[in-house]
Amino acid sequence: MVTSAHEGLHRIFQDRPEILAPVFGVLGIALPDKATVDAVTPDATETKPVERRIDTVLRVGPSDGDDFLLAVEAQERRDPKKASSWAYYVSYLQAKYGLPVLLLVICRDRATTKWAVGPFDCGARGWVAQRTYPLVIGPENLPVITDERTAARKPAMAAFSALAHARSDDIDAILEALGRALQGMEWEASDYFYEFLDVNLGDTPAGQKWREILSFVTYFPGRGTVRETAYLEGKAEGKAEGKAEGKAEGKAEGEARGEAKGVLRVLEVRGLSISDDTRARISTCTDLDLLNDWLDRAGSVERAEDLFDGGTGAVVDPPGQAE
Repeated sequence: MVTSAHEGLHRIFQDRPEILAPVFGVLGIALPDKATVDAVTPDATETKPVERRIDTVLRVGPSDGDDFLLAVEAQERRDPKKASSWAYYVSYLQAKYGLPVLLLVICRDRATTKWAVGPFDCGARGWVAQRTYPLVIGPENLPVITDERTAARKPAMAAFSALAHARSDDIDAILEALGRALQGMEWEASDYFYEFLDVNLGDTPAGQKWREILSFVTYFPGRGTVRETAYLEGKAEGKAEGKAEGKAEGKAEGEARGEAKGVLRVLEVRGLSISDDTRARISTCTDLDLLNDWLDRAGSVERAEDLFDGGTGAVVDPPGQAE
């Protein structure tokens, strides 16, 4: 998983290559949606011990033309050294792979975006031997996605937009639209984007806003989401089992067993890891009030063990641990 905003700005092209077509569209370059995209080693180090590493390199095979390489660089600020580095990356990749090369630079502020456009010249005595023209994406030309339906259709592009516009006044609206869009998706599909932004926005104001949205989503606010539906089904399933088992083994004991199954069902639906001790502690609890509290909290805790931090009650020790 990516570990910083810098990483996220270029790694998303590896993880979600479907954003290439809309990004190229913003830049006025035609690229069909149907294209093969493969990661290429970013190591551009020669035999001498001078390490050079490109952020991300992709080999793109468009359905309507020849393959080319796309070098992706995330740039947080102006850096005079990049003029020579970027020229080297382009010439090195072309020489090594025998393919045409495009350089895409992603920025998060206007000043850096304006500078990164270049061109960057290499020459002397009034003669230019090499000129580098990067393709540049930044707040100036990257669309602001604040429409929930658009975010739902293009979640990868919406997440990329959120990261690129993290410092802009539009970021709250972008995150809110994406948060609502992800609620309507299967958890397996939306989990990447929840974690991607949580990690890459970090401890910024945008990151704090995203965590507020995450906690709201996790608590199931009655929006009919996939996770909320699974939660309610698990809760209903637990109560139904409790009534059925209550007829056979006593109402209180049966309801407790059913509530415990409901708690475990919700934790499992959310994909949380449940240790043997935690499972035993839940399964053997006979306190209905405590089980109901756990069932309500099962939809919002970050770890299964966190259930036990929010209530006190009679809990039966797991088998084999009683004194």
